[in-house]
Amino acid sequence: MHLNPYGEYAVLLAASLANDWPQDRDGIEQRTRDFGMTMTFDSASDDHARTRAVLDGWLAVVDAADDAARAAALNAQMAAAAAYPQLTDHDGEGWHLHYRDAGRSLPEVLEAVFSVGTALHLTERGMHRLGRCAASPCAKVFVDVTRNGRQRYCSVRCSNRDAVRRHRARGGEPNVGFEP
Repeated sequence: MHLNPYGEYAVLLAASLANDWPQDRDGIEQRTRDFGMTMTFDSASDDHARTRAVLDGWLAVVDAADDAARAAALNAQMAAAAAYPQLTDHDGEGWHLHYRDAGRSLPEVLEAVFSVGTALHLTERGMHRLGRCAASPCAKVFVDVTRNGRQRYCSVRCSNRDAVRRHRARGGEPNVGFEP
């Protein structure tokens, strides 16, 4: 039995959607598949907009000012989204826990998955392991899954760009030809 089917993949899925929002509902569902979700969902005409609202709520957790605010926002989301944990064995995944009722819509499932997965990620790895890229003007979300827990950038590219900026600032070199 899998004890934690939510953790890291759920937070990475949420960050992926936040950083590259799909144009339609099919794009959202494809992204869930890309991140390992196997469930199928009944389609509703407002799934795209409702999923965006779920994601915007999750971004409030990302952007929280401190650990207490982050925990409060996440607790509110879990209270609204989660049901009693239950064992399930669907789609050949083996027995595992779901933190939501059966028969939920795509936005409702993602709200439960994002909130519980984020809570598991932050409590297992540290409340600071979720944020926005430190390389201005980039504002992409990153999920810190590094061993040392000190990630500050969404990508190696942003990290390198920021390092070049800092180096040039120390040496007085102008940032000529260097796009943000």
